[in-house]
Amino acid sequence: MSIERKVQEIELLFDKLETELTTFTSKTHLFCNAGCGKCCTNPTMEASPLEFLPWAFHLFKIGEAENTLEKLNNHSNPICYNYNQTSEINLHLGSCSTYKYRGLVCRLFGYGAARDKFAQLRLATCSIIKDEQTNKYNAANEAINNGLYVPVFTDYYMNLSQIDFRLGNTYVHINKALQMALEEVLHYYAYREFPEEEEEEEEEENK
Repeated sequence: MSIERKVQEIELLFDKLETELTTFTSKTHLFCNAGCGKCCTNPTMEASPLEFLPWAFHLFKIGEAENTLEKLNNHSNPICYNYNQTSEINLHLGSCSTYKYRGLVCRLFGYGAARDKFAQLRLATCSIIKDEQTNKYNAANEAINNGLYVPVFTDYYMNLSQIDFRLGNTYVHINKALQMALEEVLHYYAYREFPEEEEEEEEEENK
């Protein structure tokens, strides 16, 4: 399967997830605090390279893949490379600098579920939501166990791995995942024709 086709399949999966998350949050009324980037600052966060393939492909198409890869190779901070801290004194205030191209783990965490040791679905969310929205959090877990549909981590990662088994089943530090996604795209196009421009970029150029 070509890189372009893989990216299309990943984006379709992400679109499906966004629709499901919108429905879930509208029913549970759970929300992330504005400007909160605490989950992005986890220095041990892991991800698969495949979930960042759309990000890497986008950078390649705008001519920034090699430059970004070089920066990543020299990036020693364990916090996600794409995290944009907006406060000099509070590390947890910030946002994703490439929100449109964030990975699957970024999309699922907070509103996705995982199974506990009793095989019961439990919302996988942060301590802030648990502490500040306790009633909503407890009600959401009860609703899930009463049949409310919630996206499940393992299900989505299984669907992702079907697009590319090798890249989808490799779990590394998030910055390594970004690096590997860029390398995958660059290696693929080393001896192949440059992909067509994205429609949105063509529209920008024609303005």
